Amino acid sequence: MARVDDMTGTGDGADAQQRRPGSGLRASASLRQWLTRWRGDPGIWRRGLVLTACAVLLAMVLALHAYIPNDIGNLGSLVETFLPWFGLLVPVLLVLALLRRSATGLIAVLVPALVWTNLFGGVVTDRSGRGGDLTVVTHNVNADNPDPEGTATSVAASGADVLALVELKQSMVPVYEKALTEAYPYHSVQGTVGVWSKHPLSDSHPVSIRLGWTRAMRATVAAPGGDVAVYVAHLPSVRVKLKAGFTASQRDASADQLGEAIAGESKRRVILLGDLNGTMNDRALRAVTSQMRSTQGAAGDGMGFSWPAAFPMARIDQILVKNVEPVASWTLPRTDSDHLPLAARVKL
Repeated sequence: MARVDDMTGTGDGADAQQRRPGSGLRASASLRQWLTRWRGDPGIWRRGLVLTACAVLLAMVLALHAYIPNDIGNLGSLVETFLPWFGLLVPVLLVLALLRRSATGLIAVLVPALVWTNLFGGVVTDRSGRGGDLTVVTHNVNADNPDPEGTATSVAASGADVLALVELKQSMVPVYEKALTEAYPYHSVQGTVGVWSKHPLSDSHPVSIRLGWTRAMRATVAAPGGDVAVYVAHLPSVRVKLKAGFTASQRDASADQLGEAIAGESKRRVILLGDLNGTMNDRALRAVTSQMRSTQGAAGDGMGFSWPAAFPMARIDQILVKNVEPVASWTLPRTDSDHLPLAARVKL
């Protein structure tokens, strides 16, 4: 009897193990049960009205950001500076709608998701191509850079034909000149900005951007594909203050002046390199961005954020072109600056 009982017990255990559903079946059953509760819940359309309102508001901010007024603390420009990051609110709202079991909320979340995809979906992919006649690099080296020689060596290793450096401390200019002289036989420094080139430079001179010192310049690069007017600029910094808001008025005035200089340029092909302290979405830079293309937007690999270097959140350094075809655009490895260097390859 004992042997029979043992055999029976073993057999029952084996059968039970065989009948026990697998993890996949359990998950499928749980999903069906969850969907059944949703279908049988009469409140799924009434719940989540606040979530729905938040989703609609987010969609409006994304789609109508140009209409957010700048009269109060330059709020519009502040929103536009970090506009891509508003997309992070979409998955948050999605999770909340699922937890709340709100069908209305789920449908509403689709609206900002579609708007964000329309604005930035094409930017997050790799649009770089092959070829190109000229490689350019721009870098805000940081006036307090503890290793200017290492920074110069790092950006020179990119093999760029034209290199623009901004925020050059006058006492450090000889260090950069010495480190770059072998790779770049031609260079010009005007105030706190400079351009180094493998090709001959001519007509180098400062460009006024309504400041008390020189932070912008222009030079002609005799590139193999033809002359190119290269502008290097470092627009005034912006700050976010509790009472004053987004303090950008000085930068905005400088951007207008820079736009006027570029609009009056006699050379057909123009490249602008530097730290504009603003993104392509920022309406305050319209005097410049309305007449030039971003290499990152046309041929970049991802968003290409450049600042702050430790955790890039915005692309305030720019490579913009006029009557020049962008082929590729990318960020370079971090240096001892608080900005990342940017590179682009263009076809003349």
